[in-house]
Amino acid sequence: MNPFETPTHFPFVIATRESRLALWQAEHVRALLQARGYTVQLLGMTTKGDQILDRTLSKVGGKGLFVKELEVALEEGRAHIAVHSLKDVPMELPEGFHLAAVMEREDPRDAFVSNRFARLADLPQGAVVGTSSLRRQVLLQALRPDLKIEPLRGNLDTRLRKLDEGLYDAIVLAAAGLKRLGLHDRIRATFEPAEMLPAAGQGALGLEVRSHRQDVIAALAPLAHLPSWLGVTAERAVSRAMGGSCSMPLAAYSQWQADGTLQLDAAWGDPHGVLPLVRATVSGAVQTLAQADALGSDAAAQLCAQGAQPAG
Repeated sequence: MNPFETPTHFPFVIATRESRLALWQAEHVRALLQARGYTVQLLGMTTKGDQILDRTLSKVGGKGLFVKELEVALEEGRAHIAVHSLKDVPMELPEGFHLAAVMEREDPRDAFVSNRFARLADLPQGAVVGTSSLRRQVLLQALRPDLKIEPLRGNLDTRLRKLDEGLYDAIVLAAAGLKRLGLHDRIRATFEPAEMLPAAGQGALGLEVRSHRQDVIAALAPLAHLPSWLGVTAERAVSRAMGGSCSMPLAAYSQWQADGTLQLDAAWGDPHGVLPLVRATVSGAVQTLAQADALGSDAAAQLCAQGAQPAG
């Protein structure tokens, strides 16, 4: 019998990418499990998404490139858990895989990072801004059509180094990653959702397992944060309904309201730059993942009614 298929008195193994941020995320999950009495090991891996840096994700297979090797490790029994930045996880998991928990979300906003300018409005006309996200590109151009948007790939440290080398006047990164690595001082400004709507799941960590490992699923249950899980489920449902991928500029962000309802804002941009940016806002009482999924579908329908075009 494969020892990784036996009950969980054997050590848990977490599969993780080897970037500094990914390792921080895996270490965070390990610490939480160790506090509950589990023995936990890390299995560091390099994914195709980490290896292909000369092309944008939309041209080389999408965000699934960051998770495939980790899923293979789960399937082969070399690991029990894969820790992902949820915005990198495809909307549909392969058969036999299960999202066991979504942890409490960090700051979901985008961060403006520059060595010379304090905010986007301070950039001179024609300034070069680095991002390989089509979502960020479309939203940036809606705010500042004069800017020159250039591709920016690599892990967080690589992107910051390219900025420091003077290749860009500014770059846009997820605030969550900077904060998790203690790089708060690199954030010159954060974009409020009203001006730069985040990506679905941005700032949240997802824990993926094999569907049949009920023992692992049970062990991870206390790490879940239901408000975050419901919110990102609604966001991911927008992307699922739209056929969202790296080749579609799509944003979705949920916020809990004072009356207990969930408000979901979404935006769609034409990947060819012909049609205008369209936005949608829906809200409702959400207490289950199914209700969150339905809210996301409603937002996608509203986008389509305004002219957004689903992929395919």
